[in-house]
Amino acid sequence: MNKQKLCDFCNRISLILQALGCAVMYFIIEAMSRHSFAEAWHFMVNKPLVFAYNAGFIFTTMLISYLFRRRVFWRAFISVFWLLLGITNGILLMNRVTPFTGPDIAMVTDGLAIAKKYLPSYGVTLVYIVLGILALILLGMFIKAPKYKGPLKYRYNIPLVLAGVLAFGGITQLALEKRVLSNYFGNIAFAYEDYGYPYCLATTIFNTGISCPRDYSPEEIDRIQNTEENLPKTKEEKKPNILFLQLESFFDPTLVNYLNISEDPIPTFRKLIKEYSSGYFKVPSVGAGTANTEFETITGMSLHYFGPGEYPYKSILKETTCESAPYVLKDLGYATHAIHNNEANFYGRRSIFPNLGFDTFTSEEYMAEEDEKNLLGWVKDEILTDEIIKCMDATEEPDYVYTISVQGHGDYPAEPVLNDPEITVSGSPTEEQNNKWEYYVNEIRAMDNFVKELTDALSEYPEDVVLVMYGDHLPTMDLTVEDVKNKYLFQTEYVIWDNFGLEKKDVNLAAYQMAAEVLDRVGIHEGTVFRYHQARRNTKNYQVDLETLQYDLLYGERYAYDGENPFERTKMKMGLYDVTLDSISLVSPSDFTYYIHGTNFTPSSQVKLNGDWYDTVYVNPTTLIISGTELTDFDRLSVVQRSNSSTRKALSKSYDRSCYALFDENKWKLNKE
Repeated sequence: MNKQKLCDFCNRISLILQALGCAVMYFIIEAMSRHSFAEAWHFMVNKPLVFAYNAGFIFTTMLISYLFRRRVFWRAFISVFWLLLGITNGILLMNRVTPFTGPDIAMVTDGLAIAKKYLPSYGVTLVYIVLGILALILLGMFIKAPKYKGPLKYRYNIPLVLAGVLAFGGITQLALEKRVLSNYFGNIAFAYEDYGYPYCLATTIFNTGISCPRDYSPEEIDRIQNTEENLPKTKEEKKPNILFLQLESFFDPTLVNYLNISEDPIPTFRKLIKEYSSGYFKVPSVGAGTANTEFETITGMSLHYFGPGEYPYKSILKETTCESAPYVLKDLGYATHAIHNNEANFYGRRSIFPNLGFDTFTSEEYMAEEDEKNLLGWVKDEILTDEIIKCMDATEEPDYVYTISVQGHGDYPAEPVLNDPEITVSGSPTEEQNNKWEYYVNEIRAMDNFVKELTDALSEYPEDVVLVMYGDHLPTMDLTVEDVKNKYLFQTEYVIWDNFGLEKKDVNLAAYQMAAEVLDRVGIHEGTVFRYHQARRNTKNYQVDLETLQYDLLYGERYAYDGENPFERTKMKMGLYDVTLDSISLVSPSDFTYYIHGTNFTPSSQVKLNGDWYDTVYVNPTTLIISGTELTDFDRLSVVQRSNSSTRKALSKSYDRSCYALFDENKWKLNKE
């Protein structure tokens, strides 16, 4: 068979060859995403319909090649596009739990920063070299690759391509109806493993936000709000401090059927459940998704109506402010604070919290104590007791304090790492799983001890306090509904503790209902969403009307606010207290060692000298040390709070507070920014 006959034969069976090529390419993409050809094979064999659907997705995007003569080039171009997406996802999953999603694409323009975050310096260089080589290869193919010689019958080809696209759309709908696919992702990482990378990526790109309800109108919003008229007015008497404590991956492991645990890992929390208002706490995710439980609890909005796997922190909240407990309580005279014993950049909180109405945000970088970390490098929660008390002490008015814990964060070690564990665990299907559970239960024992320390301290506090505590989601342990006694993975437990005698009331709540419940318990009936929950929970069309209300407030015409957004972005302050630089003294002329004196320094404080980061030793909240360079006339020196992550990314200048000084032999000219 000569070359021309081979080309003619391949053209006749091009659809079959294209389908086979797409299947092979998709297999490679899944292998890269799962970091294992064996796992990709297991996925293909055990979920053949899902595998075929995703291969069909890639095949459908390839149909565009039939509209051009340079079909080889366009197939190569589309193949490179999909393979680069697969490589990107594989690299990200080597460094984080969350796969590559639609919101990540918005950061593509900042590609160098992303590459530096997830690759070593030589890796970044290699990426650019590979991209350059691919560009040259594609250019060469565009010029030299064989072209289709036959007539381009657009009157046939265009309808056929459109028919292929429409057919794929119909297959997608059928797959959703038959539950081969799902359009709700409780855990986005698990969803990618269950439903395939192309489908999940496309879903997180195109299926976002809240769709406009069919009956949406000013009259519909008025009708919904008129159903809230049975609520009493907000009480005028002195209001309590309202504290929320979101405990990372905290739940009762005795609910796991197969575990044998040597002793109760959460005795304090269990005691509080018996003595104070408590119940199951429905959360929007499993194994990950802290920020979404956080979003629901702060705003009162349900994630169920957003796109599958969507993080509002990465989408709508980057664009607009949103009604929230902080905004509602600020109007009643509250000061509003957020606390997190991890870096401020995590989930983009430092830029999102001002859109939720917080006055201050104390992240790990602004915590004065030396961070004591667990074996996985997460800061222990015990540091949070003092930070919570500081927030209430810092103001005369009542305080709303939202605290996000981090100690219980996974991924938990499969190898034994505890020399003498306080609690031992057995009964898991594998020894590796036993090791993970043993590490986890000992971490939540430490978190339970923190809960005792905090409630003991608050019981002596001279002001009224309500403290809501709950786990944000189940830990990443591959649990199934058959593994847990309560037969439900999307729930943890909560306790509403107080120091002034609230009546015990046990009820199961969703995360988006919690703030409304707490406000109701203390006589506060304000806020569009919170009033709605207080008046309409467990009533007819509760969920339908909630979806309509959420659409109006975030994506619609804001009829509930008379067409205007009443919430202005706050000028949030990082940390409670200003960092000051008071003086600098030369203590060792031989190696130019200087003591930098000031206030409110932390282990994250670092010196910048003439715009460049300088090695800094933290001594205590009033002293830092630098050495090795003689300061000369008019050197510019600053002290900046810097992220503690491996990337060492500085907090944005618009949120940090730096103290600058110009060095002069005779005096310091101090000037705060």
